[in-house]
Amino acid sequence: MTASIAMQTARLTGFYNLRRYLSAAPTSTSSCHRTSNQTQEKYDVVVVGGGIVGTASARELILRHPKLKVAVVEKENDFALHQSGNNSGVIHAGIYYKPGSLKATLCVKGMDLMYKYCEENKILYKECGKLIVATEREEIPRLLELYDRGIKNGVKDLKLVDSKGIREIEPLCQGIQGIWSPHTGIVSYADVTKSYVKDITTNGGKSYLNFEVKTFKESTDPEYPVLLSNDKDLTVCAKYVLTCCGLHSDTVAVLTGCPENPKIIPFRGEYLYVKEEKCHLAKTNIYPVPDPRFPFLGVHITPRVDGRIILGPNALLAFSKEGYKWTDFNLKDIKEVMGFAGFQKLAMKYVGFGVKEMIKSLIVPLQVKGVQRFIKEIKTSDVESGPAGVRAQALSEDGSLIEDFVFDTRTGTGALGARVLHCRNAPSPGATSSLAIAMMITDKMEEHFKLK
Repeated sequence: MTASIAMQTARLTGFYNLRRYLSAAPTSTSSCHRTSNQTQEKYDVVVVGGGIVGTASARELILRHPKLKVAVVEKENDFALHQSGNNSGVIHAGIYYKPGSLKATLCVKGMDLMYKYCEENKILYKECGKLIVATEREEIPRLLELYDRGIKNGVKDLKLVDSKGIREIEPLCQGIQGIWSPHTGIVSYADVTKSYVKDITTNGGKSYLNFEVKTFKESTDPEYPVLLSNDKDLTVCAKYVLTCCGLHSDTVAVLTGCPENPKIIPFRGEYLYVKEEKCHLAKTNIYPVPDPRFPFLGVHITPRVDGRIILGPNALLAFSKEGYKWTDFNLKDIKEVMGFAGFQKLAMKYVGFGVKEMIKSLIVPLQVKGVQRFIKEIKTSDVESGPAGVRAQALSEDGSLIEDFVFDTRTGTGALGARVLHCRNAPSPGATSSLAIAMMITDKMEEHFKLK
């Protein structure tokens, strides 16, 4: 994604630019609470969405304001079941992002916070490093530009390596030149998310599972003016609400009267597993040099904390916001996507790219060919079907991919305008940056809600 796209999306009106607000184990279903109309629970703040950004924000809020009564509500039967638990698990160092940008600052800060958090909470991680490898001469200028970005962003111990240096780090990897980022790591973000939930409940907060918010209504209680209800007639009351709903962030924002745009377009990323007996073929993250002609990064090699290696992801339009397989189809979701002018413009621009990604999804040897640029010893016979995730890509009406954070509130007066704040886009590297993002969001909540 290019800087020009970011400049276009920054001009979107009606949203908050948050740069000025930046400052310097698992919870089980049985421990989560249920509510009924007879015993209606009341909270100072309700966070809607049990992914990594929502739970990190609730955690930061309750640690900073321990007297507040805080709850997290999640529609699934566990936390981190979507983007937060279905990603590559990379702890990014902050190389790719425009120097001085919010994403760059949050990523560099967030990486340090993530390692510290994992150490303190005994969450398994590996600081295995990352190689960004140029295999063609034409990629060298872009590689050097990335290196310059990383240095300007303050990425620690970043260095350029030649072909010999690449092989010293990763003996089977072939390339002309590379960037070595020794502090890039891997972790299970599902484990991190569930640890955040444990922090919330340990500090007096509540968590609700199987609570999909279907309506926001204004109550007659001036102290707790927002009612959140699901389709089972269960309700909680709140003074203030923050939503962090990822794939469904646009749908939830519309429930309080906010505009439909920016729209969330679901893109499925499929991975292949390297068979267990072949996991000695790579020990570090190996990434391509980004190609500015295409909207997504491309296939890379990623070790996981469980010892497996994954190859991918590709980038396919999902036929459902929770479309993890080709057969997952939601007519409402796909009609909204196809009818959106922004997607139509994006599809026209990248039709060739999209067709190639679909073909590669169906023909495994073509997927493997993408990683053989780096490690030719990986054969088609060495891989098997792996996991998939769905990326919530925010898209503007002009077809631009939105890279920045987008927050929204309903215009006008009333509780649904003054008391509900929607986080409509928390872009990658959202998981790496989650603790830093939570600080920023809490700053925003304090300013917007006048929290004391």
